[in-house]
Amino acid sequence: MKANRIIWVLVVIAIINSMGFGIIIPLLYPYGKKFGITEHTIGLLTAAFSVAQFFATPVLGSLSDKWGRKPLLVFSLIGTAASFVLFGLANSIFMLFAARILDGLTGGNISVAQAMISDISTPKERAKNFGILGSAFGFGFVIGPAIGGLLSKFGLKVPFFFAAGIAIIGVLLTLFLLKETNQKKGSKAKQKHSFSFISLYTVLKKPVIGTAIFTGFLLTMAQFTMLIGFQTFSVDQLKLNPTQIGLFYGGFGVSGILMQMLVPAVKKVIPSQAVILLLSTICCLGMMILAGFATALLLFAIAIGIYGLFNGLRNPMLNAIIADHNDDSERGEVMGINQSYASIGQTLGPVTAGLVTAISVHSIFFLSSLYILIALLFSIRLISKEKTS
Repeated sequence: MKANRIIWVLVVIAIINSMGFGIIIPLLYPYGKKFGITEHTIGLLTAAFSVAQFFATPVLGSLSDKWGRKPLLVFSLIGTAASFVLFGLANSIFMLFAARILDGLTGGNISVAQAMISDISTPKERAKNFGILGSAFGFGFVIGPAIGGLLSKFGLKVPFFFAAGIAIIGVLLTLFLLKETNQKKGSKAKQKHSFSFISLYTVLKKPVIGTAIFTGFLLTMAQFTMLIGFQTFSVDQLKLNPTQIGLFYGGFGVSGILMQMLVPAVKKVIPSQAVILLLSTICCLGMMILAGFATALLLFAIAIGIYGLFNGLRNPMLNAIIADHNDDSERGEVMGINQSYASIGQTLGPVTAGLVTAISVHSIFFLSSLYILIALLFSIRLISKEKTS
């Protein structure tokens, strides 16, 4: 099977997977209210998924190094489908938490797909291919909430079963159309290597990979901090209705997708992935500060739109840097660890945003700016570490 065909099969699987996830996200709170979920405990429900994923993804990634990417991707997609079914059948708050934890424990879809892209890509093509995969995941997240909203008119349980159905389609596509990309699975080098949770810490000591993972963690935390400010500012200050907020958020998502599709053109102008990351981080910092000072829709929309555009370069550059400096025998494991830190960033961002909301809604954007500023310092360090290595 040619590399291009594998990429496009992965693209379809990524869209299906992220669309299913996007479908249920807006419904977690209204559905959970029936079982006692409040505006305070919804954060715990979200965190349950992220904490479970933090510990599970590096294990799943390590197993994909030994047993192959395909079986682990199938396992992850089946786990996702089962969690959606469990959510739809829930009759208590405990079942809701069990469903989210199950999805987190089997949530290796993204990291395994990234490892497959890394397997089949040359160093020159990695950033482009990671951009294509990122665009697919982004597209699914953008259209998922809209589909979930439409399906919820037939009942709040319907979107969960629909999401389970499309996850099963992903399983079938993986089984029948996707070929194994890890041709060295089961080799002696991989049999000697065994995963330990201490790797979650020791990987950060690796000069290039550790710096890239921590930079990604900070930028992810900044984005999810911003999203809390985005929702609060849109409702309380701009007085937008849910439809307008959905369109606004959709525009933010589309801007990132467009930039990811332009990665090959950006790479032609600036060959260094670390330099692209640095420049995009500077732009994100400027736009987040601008959003903090915005008081009207026009300035806020410009700031968020341009931020979304340059934020779209984050994952393709970081994933390509990590893959370029990674050993073949640990590729899945390290991609899993990278996703682990991203999942924690997705949790800590909203939590810290909630803490500063008491000051003002604008303070959320300045907190996000602080995270980006620290990430900027690490991205400068990343350039020097790459040169040294």
